[in-house]
Amino acid sequence: MTFRRVVTAKNASGKSVVISDGASPREMALKHTPGFVSAPIWTVATPPALPFDGNDPMASDGTLLHPAAGSSTFFIITFPPDSVMMSPNFRPELAGPEHAVAAPGIAEYFEMDNPGMHTTPTLDYGVVISGTITLELDDGIAVELKSGDSFVQHGARHAWRNPTSQPATIAVVLVGAK
Repeated sequence: MTFRRVVTAKNASGKSVVISDGASPREMALKHTPGFVSAPIWTVATPPALPFDGNDPMASDGTLLHPAAGSSTFFIITFPPDSVMMSPNFRPELAGPEHAVAAPGIAEYFEMDNPGMHTTPTLDYGVVISGTITLELDDGIAVELKSGDSFVQHGARHAWRNPTSQPATIAVVLVGAK
C-alpha cells in the first residue's frame, strides 16, 4: 500500500507549486507484521518557518518523535487484524526490531511487558480513515472507533487493537507538549 503525499510551497516568484508528489520516502510495509504499514508523512523538530527551505525531513533516517513543545509528526498507519500477531507464524523477535526501524523515536516508548501499550509526551490528533479499530486505555477501557471517527489524546497511555478481520487505517499528528 502506498499513501500519496503531495508537498506544496511557494517558488522564488511567490507562486504556489508542488514540491513533491508520491509516497513518503519513509513509508514501510512491514515484512514481519504482514499488513502493517507505517507511513510517516512529515516531521518537524521545531515550529515550522516559512518560506519552506526545500529540505524533506523524511529523506533521512532520523527520529520521528520530537517531544519538544511545538514539534510535530504526521503519520498514516495501517493496522492488520490482531489475528496476524496471534498466528503461530508470528515472530515477535523479528517484528520488534522492524517496528523500531519503521518508527524510530516512537517505538522506544512501547512497553515490553504489555505489547502495544505506550505513552508519548505528545498531544495527538487523529482520524480513522478506514476500517474499525479499538483504542485501549488503562484498566481495560476500550473505545471502538470507525471510519470517520476522530480522537484527541493528551499523553494518554494507550494501545491500538484491531479485533476485526479487516485492516484499519488511521491518520495522526503527534504534537510535542510541555
